[in-house]
Amino acid sequence: MDIKRVAIDAVNETIVMTVVHMDYKGQVQKRINEKMPLATVKGFRKGAVPKDLVEKQYGRPIKIEEVNKVVELALSRFLQSERLNLLGTPLPKIDENFSWDAEELVFEYEIGLAPEFQLDLEAKNDIVKYLVTADDKMIEEQVVRIQKQFGKAIPQDVVAESYDVSGTFSNVEKGIDEKSKISLSIFKDKKTADQFIGKKVGDVVTVNTKGLFEDDHQLMDVLKVSHDDVHGLEIDVDFTIEEINGTELAELNQELFDKLFGEGNVASLEDLKVKIKEDAEIQFAQQAEQKLMSDVTDFLIENTKFDLPAEFLKKWLQTVGEKKLSPEEAEVEYARSEKGLRFQLIEGKALAENNIQITFEDLKTFTSKAIKSQMAQFGQTNPTDAEVEGIVARVLSNQEEVKRLSEQVVSEKMLGIFKEKANPKTKEVTYDAFIAASYGE
Repeated sequence: MDIKRVAIDAVNETIVMTVVHMDYKGQVQKRINEKMPLATVKGFRKGAVPKDLVEKQYGRPIKIEEVNKVVELALSRFLQSERLNLLGTPLPKIDENFSWDAEELVFEYEIGLAPEFQLDLEAKNDIVKYLVTADDKMIEEQVVRIQKQFGKAIPQDVVAESYDVSGTFSNVEKGIDEKSKISLSIFKDKKTADQFIGKKVGDVVTVNTKGLFEDDHQLMDVLKVSHDDVHGLEIDVDFTIEEINGTELAELNQELFDKLFGEGNVASLEDLKVKIKEDAEIQFAQQAEQKLMSDVTDFLIENTKFDLPAEFLKKWLQTVGEKKLSPEEAEVEYARSEKGLRFQLIEGKALAENNIQITFEDLKTFTSKAIKSQMAQFGQTNPTDAEVEGIVARVLSNQEEVKRLSEQVVSEKMLGIFKEKANPKTKEVTYDAFIAASYGE
């Protein structure tokens, strides 16, 4: 058998395999001989059918089967020996003139290759590593929020300025039907808040989404609309009042502090504010890391140029998965996944060039840290090592979880490399400023 690679361009090749009679003759004859005692042809006793008739009846399907086996095995071995970095899997080319009766059987496979490219992690950039701080205003608001959360709700008949109102925001056309508990201070315009004053349970207040809150992104939380929809959204939504409550604020005492943070960990209002600031900034740091990773991804994709075997991958996408895709569906899927594929190649090169490997110990350490963080959010601030190790073992016994966590570990390593090489500038901002920066405003 003759096998060769034919280059089309840097990322597309064809593998041409020429199969001759000797490549499959012996196995075909063996299979026919095995058929002889079992063959049945009208006019002949079983086992007494002449060999030429057996070959005529079974020869072609046996030949096709054996040739395909030879081709598949040879292709697999060839790809291993050539150490090709493939994208997708080989696709057989259809030859309308192909004949199984030819002396030489020629099979061609299209392949897509991962591109060669230069990666410059130290390239000049304007990426910002945000240090997000909890300002005094946010901390004071959180103190009041805690007092209200653990305070005593006092049902009311009519809405007053300081009361909380529970109900449902709705807009049939936009499919909005979201329950919400709000205080009137949430609204940007006092005129909007004034519409609620004096209303009772069952009353409906209609508000417009344009300029409803200080930050349009609050529409995402309150109305559950997408980020793409919130900017410039100008629709009327009805709020049906279902419950009205005043609140007797909880006293800031040791009993409340112990309930929130464990016995003796917080002993005063000042301690509480310090704790609120610490906890908030831990969460902000996680969000800032996510934004940094997103910005790094976009920067590297934009500034690392290489070609992909796009047309090959679109054809390949039509053949994989339980549901076969049409050319149009494959086009859409490729557009959706191209950015991720590009970054996957960039990420792999960065890790390889910096000799970074992901070990099982890395995975255990990362998982342990994540579990401790989750437990702390639910008040378990001092779990034992045995408790954490038991949870880690259960989590890592799930292959889907291992895959998901491994991807996070890789992202963490990648971010570490970029921080070291590219040295993004640090900027201290409030949370409100960070949110505005995150959404490009």
